[in-house]
Amino acid sequence: MTDTIDLEIRELLQNARSIVIVSHIRPDADAVGSLLGLGLPLLAAGKQVQLVLQDGLPEKYAFLTGADRVERSIQSGFDTLITVDCSDLKRTGSVLAGLPAPDLNIDHHQTNVNFGRINLVEAEASATALVLAEHLPMWGLMTDAGAAQCLLAGILGDTIGFRTSGTDSKTLRVAADLMDKGANLPLVYRQTLLSRSIPELRYWGQGLTKIQHEGPLLWSVLTLDDRIKAVYPENDDADLINLLSSVSGLLVVVLFIQQAPDRVKVSWRSAEGIDVSTIAFEFGGGGHSAAAGADVEGSLDEVVGQVLKRTKQLLADF
Repeated sequence: MTDTIDLEIRELLQNARSIVIVSHIRPDADAVGSLLGLGLPLLAAGKQVQLVLQDGLPEKYAFLTGADRVERSIQSGFDTLITVDCSDLKRTGSVLAGLPAPDLNIDHHQTNVNFGRINLVEAEASATALVLAEHLPMWGLMTDAGAAQCLLAGILGDTIGFRTSGTDSKTLRVAADLMDKGANLPLVYRQTLLSRSIPELRYWGQGLTKIQHEGPLLWSVLTLDDRIKAVYPENDDADLINLLSSVSGLLVVVLFIQQAPDRVKVSWRSAEGIDVSTIAFEFGGGGHSAAAGADVEGSLDEVVGQVLKRTKQLLADF
């Protein structure tokens, strides 16, 4: 099956002249790394490529090759559309509104709904960037040092520095191969996982003061006012969810990030064996068993109440 898909993708990319690659809103390391990690080899192959993130490129990833090519919208015509690291079209925002389904959907989320004409979805892979690193040679595309560094950033981001339960020996072998191609592991690790701005730390402080917990469940909130007070320019959680999930003795962590007065981004993290992607899917989102998210309509208080009730039911059944 995989061989057949690889042949289809190779033919698609060989025949393409002008390609648009899109990833998800509130882009993380895997979204950015996959976008650039695929875009750069296609550019090297002589293709016209537009790289699109509706929310733009987070400043922390500006060190990656090709970062200056990322646009917030599609700028011109194209003949081939690709999405990376998106479980459904809603995750891309509104940049693809009114357009036909993507020609190619490349992802690693178990809740992916296979919305592309061709769907390369490997739910067992630790990152979409890892899927790309393995398949690019099969599509006749070369991975130079710049592309390798982007792909390594994606893998490091989604495995939180090789710390998630999905990190296997293949992940480490692929990372080592990317290093052999020229990726600088210490630099990518520092920029992707350790580097923090003053506004990020202030934003974290707002969320840390609101921590609540009941037994093995911990949660916190970040409001629009918190973002203003911290002078934090993004609309994500600045990776606070990963800090909260490092607390010992917990089974589930939930973070609520207010996006608008009537919309809240919810992030879940869980211990091995507890599948929070099922809850995320119920709320219109998706993800992985141990890391999932959803954008939920409603006031902050309403969403917090609904999500905590359902999450507590999950824990009660565990």
